Amino acid sequence: MKKVTVIIPAYKVEKYIGSAVASVIAQTYPNWELLIVDDGSPDASVAVCQQFDDPRIKIIRQANRGVSAARNTGIRHAQGEVIAFLDGDDLWLPQKLEKHLAHLESSPSVGVSFSRSAFIDESGEQLGIYQLSKLNAIAPSYILYRNPIGNGSSPVIRREVLEAIRYSDAQRDCYFDEQLHHIEDIECWLRIALQTSWQIEGIPEALTLYRVNSQGASTNEVQQLESLEKVLAKTRTYVPKFIALWERPAKAYQLRFLARRAIREQATSKAIQLVHQAIAIHWRILLEEPRRTLMTLAAAYSLWFLPQSIHKKIENMVLKITGNSQKRRIYQEQSRQLA
Repeated sequence: MKKVTVIIPAYKVEKYIGSAVASVIAQTYPNWELLIVDDGSPDASVAVCQQFDDPRIKIIRQANRGVSAARNTGIRHAQGEVIAFLDGDDLWLPQKLEKHLAHLESSPSVGVSFSRSAFIDESGEQLGIYQLSKLNAIAPSYILYRNPIGNGSSPVIRREVLEAIRYSDAQRDCYFDEQLHHIEDIECWLRIALQTSWQIEGIPEALTLYRVNSQGASTNEVQQLESLEKVLAKTRTYVPKFIALWERPAKAYQLRFLARRAIREQATSKAIQLVHQAIAIHWRILLEEPRRTLMTLAAAYSLWFLPQSIHKKIENMVLKITGNSQKRRIYQEQSRQLA
């Protein structure tokens, strides 16, 4: 039975990290170690973790250097043959590790196994909607503009995959780019896809619970766009033709993603501006994903034209329809997998 190292970066997550740790302890797969990397957190995050009495849990401390550095520290200390990441404000369902280890065991060419994710709110209640993407035949371009893995709490990775993309920076072994504080995960998955022969493949179940909160790192659209520019510039140094082909689609899909976030925050002008920028930079997004793009455009303008109460009712209705459709899709894919 392979040992799994679970790495949780801890920084200002005192409200949630106890639940995250408990979800690891509840795993049906027993052979794991949990490395909690205190990234110089000023709150009680570490004190919460110290309340757990389990010899498989270790706490590593470092000065604050960001989530990439915290993950790198965890990887350097890991004893497992398989590495899994869990953000301090997210959760796993109990069979998460068991199902990913079975996937990796049955698929020797797969180096990164990921799952679907269900959205939860700040109190941990499921919102009834999911992060869905294609599960196999994942090309580097798809990682760049659609990020099928979805979030940093979803993938379970063979240690040898991470060693294949290791590089040295300031005399430290690095896997995630410590200069990036947003979309650092996409940059890492992209290097795996472009620089190794390992496949990235998903399983249909929603085994990760991804928390939507207003303080999360993914909420600042300016920093997100700046980080994308850094990822494109870095990747251009070793695959310039790839970036020349996919730079504009990547920017367009990121702008549309940020427009949808602005809609949820009811930032009307920002949402309209972002969705128009997306279409202007890569108009083919209208042909590639017409339903999602036109719905984003319509939702942005409905914030402007409709009273807030009516917009909210429409939004709730659309989310309910979307959630039901997503549940059916997950069920159908699980059924096909078992057939």
